[in-house]
Amino acid sequence: MEVKNSIVYLFGFSSRFDAKLRSLLEILGEQIEENIKISIVLIHDGVIGASKQEILPRVLEDLINLPVNIYALIPDIKARGMDTKNLINQIIGIEYDDLVDILVESQKIVSWM
Repeated sequence: MEVKNSIVYLFGFSSRFDAKLRSLLEILGEQIEENIKISIVLIHDGVIGASKQEILPRVLEDLINLPVNIYALIPDIKARGMDTKNLINQIIGIEYDDLVDILVESQKIVSWM
C-alpha cells in the first residue's frame, strides 16, 4: 500500500563525512514538520558507523533520534567487514528484496550519494 507523502532516502556516504549527513538532517527536519513519512536506507559506505562496536558519530546520533525509519543494507554491511548482529538498535538490517518492498511502497525516492 502506498503511503501518501512518503519519501525514501538512499544514503551512500559514510557518517564520518559529517557535512553530507548534516545537510540531509536539515531537510529531514522540514519534512518531519510537514508530517511526511521518512525512511532512510543506508547503502554503500553509508553503513559505516552503524555498528555498536564503533564510536557513534554525533550526526548519526542526531539522525537516529529523529522520528524516521532507518535501514541498512546487509550486503553492504558484510562487504565492509561488519557484523550485522552489532547494528545500532534503531537501525534495521535489510536484504535487497526488503529494499525493493520499501521503494515500491514509497511515493518518492531520493538518491543521496
